[in-house]
Amino acid sequence: MYDFDELAAFATVMEEGSLARSAMRLGVSKSTLSRRIHQLESHLGQPLLRRQSNRMIATEAGEIFLRYCHQLQQLARQSHQALDELTEAVSGALTVHVHSVFLRGWFASCAEDFLARYPGVRLEVRTQFSVPTVGDDRALCLWLGRAPECGLRQETLGRLSRRLYAHPDYLARYGVPCHPRELAGHDWVDLLGDAEEGLDLHHEREGIIDVAPPPSRLRVDQYAMHLDAIARGRGLGVLPDWMVAQREKAHPGELVPCLEAWRPADLPVTLLYPFGQRPRRVTSLLEMLRQSVPPAWQRDR
Repeated sequence: MYDFDELAAFATVMEEGSLARSAMRLGVSKSTLSRRIHQLESHLGQPLLRRQSNRMIATEAGEIFLRYCHQLQQLARQSHQALDELTEAVSGALTVHVHSVFLRGWFASCAEDFLARYPGVRLEVRTQFSVPTVGDDRALCLWLGRAPECGLRQETLGRLSRRLYAHPDYLARYGVPCHPRELAGHDWVDLLGDAEEGLDLHHEREGIIDVAPPPSRLRVDQYAMHLDAIARGRGLGVLPDWMVAQREKAHPGELVPCLEAWRPADLPVTLLYPFGQRPRRVTSLLEMLRQSVPPAWQRDR
């Protein structure tokens, strides 16, 4: 077992090249510093330092051990930080990047509950339009859809089923499609990029069909505007069933499903956050989000 005072003595002499300067920097006597290095060499069974002119330089064994010495010191610092986190109050600044579909309703309620429970936290919420990458270790992201490998831990909270929807008045004017091939004769409202390269629809008996919806005259990057356009009768579009159900509570009958036997793939709801030790404010919010997942999301979790 290494003594961390001995490791600090060796690493400091390697940086300073002088016993006197190293002793002054560490706040110990020169004899204490020499004794610690001698004890470390005794534990290792090899000399680590030798004198050359007026400097202390590493032996071959010292050069090899220095790398491990730095790693051991880093582990020691991380262990202290991890233990400090156990006593840290849930407080401080926290940034959350949230997919637009969650900003109204569910996440807003979670954020308010979190701030009420932890009055020392300052929460900043930003709309997320693209998959996040490694960055500020205080930040986390709530994402909808498949997330490619981006260097962050990915945890699936649930899945949102989807269907094609339209306003009843639109269907009364233009007819109800009976097969995906008939979508070509309808107006299409596209979430930005969602169906540009085709749309896979799954049928329990007939398998998967790849359809190409007509070019959309309205392409948006916000689910709320996407849903509003379909609810106003601008055309057909794909929407998450959970989101439509929330809309139906306030505006019943505005949206009806089409081609119910044909379904687009479900979308995963994913938490993305850095690997490793996290501040307690982050772990506390993650736990609250996990506990608040709507039952509808867990159907195919």
